[in-house]
Amino acid sequence: MAAVVAAIGSCQKIDRPGLGEVVTDGGKGLPTGSLRFFTSFNKTDGPSARWNALDSISGNPALLYPVDYTDGINGKAFKGKDNEAVLYLNANDFDKASSFSIAFWIKNAAQSGRTEFLFSLVQPNFSWTNSAAFVLVENQTATNTTMKFGLKDQWLEGTFNKPMFDGSWHHMVYSYDNAAKKMTYYFDGQEVTGMTATQTNMNASVNFTGVTNLILGGWNKHAGQKGPTDDWVKSFTGSLDQFRMYDKALTATEALALYNSKL
Repeated sequence: MAAVVAAIGSCQKIDRPGLGEVVTDGGKGLPTGSLRFFTSFNKTDGPSARWNALDSISGNPALLYPVDYTDGINGKAFKGKDNEAVLYLNANDFDKASSFSIAFWIKNAAQSGRTEFLFSLVQPNFSWTNSAAFVLVENQTATNTTMKFGLKDQWLEGTFNKPMFDGSWHHMVYSYDNAAKKMTYYFDGQEVTGMTATQTNMNASVNFTGVTNLILGGWNKHAGQKGPTDDWVKSFTGSLDQFRMYDKALTATEALALYNSKL
């Protein structure tokens, strides 16, 4: 793996993203490479909480950050709250992605009876969800959960037989290859085997043209965006850390490197 370069701007500290990506000060343009959005929730010298949750790729803070901080897998993490979520202006130029990966660390005990949303890519007037991509979890136990990745009107769904909600930190990677039209899941650095076709196979190619805001730790309604307001739509009450979005499908080697480095 290429060495990580941390760039320090003249007026603010920028967290390093890892996996060989170079970060520049916000306002100097986006860096090259495949990492298009990254927040570590670990910038401790911001003037407000929303600055502490800045995106290191653009150097821009969250627009809305009503949740709390807690100890993370690497420095600090965000701790979710009921009916609240983090709102960003966008995910930079992730809207140009076709193949993509979304990676993060997650910690929570099983929340029986709650359908919790981990994130949403807002797309106004798209389908009934007003969201181009989201992940929800429900029926959680200490050993498995029902997981649904909503992706451009298709739901990749089924039982996820991993201890995602046993109260410990775990690393998740969703790696989507648009040429193969297939999602690969990595849990704690290892590819998850035994997934069904309904969990992995897309019916059509993916593009994110038209997406706007990015929401972490909930769904649209939790950050004041248009979308369903049904009571079963709950925000995530656990902890998230090191949230990354790439415009390529990460390989098994790259997923393992993130896990081993606690990135």
